[in-house]
Amino acid sequence: MTQNALREERIELLRALRLSTEIAKHLLSATLRPYLSAVRSTLEAAMCLENFSSQVVERHNKPEVEVRTSKELLLNPVVISRNEKEKVLIEASINSVRISISIKQADEIEKILCHKFMRFMMMRAENFVVLRRKPVEGYDISFLITNFHTEAMYKHKLVDFVIHFMEEIDKEISEMKLAVNARARVCAEEFLKRF
Repeated sequence: MTQNALREERIELLRALRLSTEIAKHLLSATLRPYLSAVRSTLEAAMCLENFSSQVVERHNKPEVEVRTSKELLLNPVVISRNEKEKVLIEASINSVRISISIKQADEIEKILCHKFMRFMMMRAENFVVLRRKPVEGYDISFLITNFHTEAMYKHKLVDFVIHFMEEIDKEISEMKLAVNARARVCAEEFLKRF
């Protein structure tokens, strides 16, 4: 096969990849919208946080959702599920909210990509301010928002950040999977040409 024919084949492959990405985005946004709107409204309700000193130790203020010292300060946890693998756990208390997200992992490639991507993000947790270094068991990533965060930042912007994160993480993993599959296809074709 000549160099020009190979180049044209790659261009066609890239066009097909872009087209399939656009179609996937459109389908994803149609099914994702109700799920994200439910998460948004629940987060907006849970973000009513206030400063609350510890009842155990004087002059201490720790996120009650993490320490769990007083049962009366914790609200009922809410699980919003899109399907059995994609869900969000929202745990609220008087001075903090913990948001745990389980991301769609349909096959082995998505599991590997998701694991690597989440590990990369959690290693840089201090740059994200509200990101926890370790997720809640059974979930892929967790955020912790305290009353200090809501005092320093706009509540609606924090909610927008979480929703935007959920939208983008789906897109990123889908795009990475498409790119990996396209690259594997090209490599396999090149390998099989020699036989």
